[in-house]
Amino acid sequence: MTASDSISSRINIVIPLFNDWQAVSLLLERIRSVVAAPIVQRMAFLIVDDCSVTDYETLPTGIGQSLSILRLYRNVGHQKAIALGLSYLADQADPQTTIVMDSDGEDRPEDIERLIQQSVREPGRIVFAHRAKRHESLVFRTSYEIYKRIFQLLTGKVITFGNFSLVPAGLLRKLAHVSSIWNNYPGGVIRSRLPYTAVPLERGRRLAGESKMNFVSLVLHGLSAVSVLIDTTAVRLVLFCALMIGASVIGIGVVMYMKLFTNASVPGWASYLVASFLIVILQAFLISLLLVFMVLAYRTQVQFIPARQYRDFVERVETIY
Repeated sequence: MTASDSISSRINIVIPLFNDWQAVSLLLERIRSVVAAPIVQRMAFLIVDDCSVTDYETLPTGIGQSLSILRLYRNVGHQKAIALGLSYLADQADPQTTIVMDSDGEDRPEDIERLIQQSVREPGRIVFAHRAKRHESLVFRTSYEIYKRIFQLLTGKVITFGNFSLVPAGLLRKLAHVSSIWNNYPGGVIRSRLPYTAVPLERGRRLAGESKMNFVSLVLHGLSAVSVLIDTTAVRLVLFCALMIGASVIGIGVVMYMKLFTNASVPGWASYLVASFLIVILQAFLISLLLVFMVLAYRTQVQFIPARQYRDFVERVETIY
C-alpha cells in the first residue's frame, strides 16, 4: 500500500489568495512537476479569492481533477479565508481529505507527500508542517521566535507550525464547526482539542511577487492566535497580578517593619515606597477585574460558526475546469 492509498479518493487543496495570481500559477505548475502523478490525479484545487483587486490572466489547466475559485464578497484576511474554504468543502455531500497551503510557494509542493505519509502513520490526526528551517530575514525570524515564546508564556501551549496542513476527511466537518479557526487557524485547532501532530519540513521561497507579511502583520497574527486562547491567557495574567499583589503586600510589611522596628531611616522613603506598592496593588486588582469581565463576556457571547455562516461571505464559485 502506498501513502496515497489510505487517503480519500479525492484530495482537496485549499489555497487562500490575495492578488498572488502569478505565484499561484507557478505553484500549480510546480505541483504538476514535483508531486507523484497518482497523487496529483486525485487533487481538486480550491482557490479562495480574498476579494483580490486584480484578477488572473490565465491559469494552468489539466492539473488534477478540477480547479475552482471561491470568490468572496469582501476581504476578510488570510485566516478567515482558510476557514471559509474549509467550511465550503465540509458542506459538500462527501467530505474528502483536505490540504491547506499558501499560494506563494513557501509551502513547498514536494512536501505534500510528506504530510500524506505522516497521515498514514498517524491516521485520524490533523498533520501540520513544523517549520524546521526558514528563509526570511533575520529580523523576521527573530520576531517570530519572540512571538512563539510569548505565545507559550501566555497560553501554556507550544505553537511551531503555520497553516500548511492536512485535515483527514473524518475531521473536516468537526473542524469547520470550531469557531476559533475564524480568528486563527492553527490556534483554533489547538483550542478545539482535535488530535493533531506535526512533521518537520523546510519552508520554501516565494515563487513570485513580494511577501505581504511585515512586522505589523506578524504582530496582528500573533494577537489573533493569543485571542483564540483568551480564557487561558486571562487566567495566567490574573495569577500574575495576584503574585504582584502578594509581593506588594510583603513589600509593605517589610517597609513598615524597617520603619518601626529598626534604626534605618531616610526622610520620606517609607511613605514613598508604601504609596508605590499601593499603586501596584490597585493596578493589579483593576487589571484582574477587567480580565475576569472579559472572559465572562467572551463565554456568554454568541460564537461565529464558520460551517453555518460561510455562505454570507461567498459571492460565487467559479469553475476553471
